[in-house]
Order: sequence, then C-alpha cells, then structure tokens
Amino acid sequence: MNAKRKIIISLAPVPGASVSIDPQGLAAEIVEAAQAGAGMVHLHVKGRDGKLTDSLDTFQEVVEAVCARSDIVIQASTGGVSGMNIQQRCAPLSYSRVETASLNPGSVNLGRMVYQNPDDDVKYCVKEIYRHGILPEIECFELGMINRVTELTQELPFRRPVLYNIVLGHPCTTPATVEHLVAMRSFIPKDAMWGITHFGRKNYDILIAAVAMGASLVRIGFEDSTFDGEEPAKDNVTLVKRMAEIVRCMGHEPAAPEEVREILRLHEIRRIP
Repeated sequence: MNAKRKIIISLAPVPGASVSIDPQGLAAEIVEAAQAGAGMVHLHVKGRDGKLTDSLDTFQEVVEAVCARSDIVIQASTGGVSGMNIQQRCAPLSYSRVETASLNPGSVNLGRMVYQNPDDDVKYCVKEIYRHGILPEIECFELGMINRVTELTQELPFRRPVLYNIVLGHPCTTPATVEHLVAMRSFIPKDAMWGITHFGRKNYDILIAAVAMGASLVRIGFEDSTFDGEEPAKDNVTLVKRMAEIVRCMGHEPAAPEEVREILRLHEIRRIP
C-alpha cells in the first residue's frame, strides 16, 4: 500500500474560450479554491476581454489581489494558441510573483488549430524561464515531446528533478484513457516528477489513476473542463473540493502552498519577495 503523500492540486480556473475576465472576481475564486486545497494556480496572460496578450495589466491585477490574501503558488502559462511570438508569450516571466511557468516542448494539432512550438522557440523559452529563476512545468501532449525533453536536458542546464505534465484528451492528440496514461508515464525518466491534465474531463478516472500511479500533481479547473463528473460544476471551487476529497479518500493529502514549494524545491531557485 502506498504511503501517504502530499499531492499538488493545481487550479487552472479560466476557460480557454472565455470572453471576459473580472480580475477581482477571479481573484476571489482563486483565494477560495486555495482554502479548499489548491496549492498552485495556473494562469494565462489575458486581458479583460479574455484574449491572450503580452500586456500584464489584467494578469497582475488578478495576481496582486490573490497574493494579498493567499500564499498560493503562481504559475504563468507561456502557451496558448495565438498570433503572439515566443518573446511575447514569455512576457510574464519577468513578473516577480511568478514562481513556475508552463513549458510546451513541441507542436501539436488541437482539433482545427495548430499549437505551434518550433524547437528554436522551445529552447528560447527554456532559457528565459531559468534566467528568471522560475521552475518549468513541461506540458507533454504526445510521446515525442517527452523524448524531445530528454534530449533537451542533455543540451540545456535543466534543474533536477524535471517536472512533466501529461496532457490527455485534446482533439487530435493522445486520448484520455488509462492505457495511454500508462504509455506516456512509462517514457518519463524515473528520476523526474510528473502530473496530469485531463482536457474535456467528465469523470475523475484518469486523475485517480494518475495519483495511484505516483503523480505528484493533478490539474483541475475550468480551463480543461467545467464538469464535476457528468454534471456541470457550479464553479472552480467545487472542482477543487472534489479533487481534495478524492485525494484524501486515496489516503493522501492536498499540498498546502508552502508544501508545494518544498516538493518542487522552489526556494532553491529564487527567494519569493
């Protein structure tokens, strides 16, 4: 039987197709989610109109309001399908509140869209993330991405342990099945940490299987699915509470923000202001 572990619940609260953002309302929901068990929040840089941007105005308003009431770990996304170049996508890395950032190690079809991450952009993003003293969380949609990261760790000075996130369920990518999760997990280096994101989720099977297989991190929230099981969720807090309950039922505990920093060794990278 697995020993009790601290599991990082990462909240991604903003739907990809959002048409507007209320910074104060979003901040209040994040704070409540942190109280319910979320130790990290994953945020794209968006304007009040809900569109991706390199302007940090709305992003900073949300984060400052959150940090005034919570010590939740802030993760910035450097991804998302948009017309921005990699320099624009890396804009949030200069913001001192950001402790971790998503890293996308390759291109992939997402339904009718193409998520473009050519190799030169990937290398640029890696260097910028580390230059700012931030930990990358590497989002892998396909097996080839895991292989490319293994190659990159030989070329660039990645800090160990490397943190992967297995992303399943997007249209035209790796399906969200236990069999595919097992296959993806088998290619992650044994000395690495890993987590799970299930896009389009309408049950908790994949998330539960990932925790049982040793995942250190589980991502939940409206960015990936607005469902609590088969029913629409009232809000992100509902999803965090459900995931925290599942984690406890499996004999583990949600990691508090300071425990997240210890698990990911964030204090070894930078001192939080």
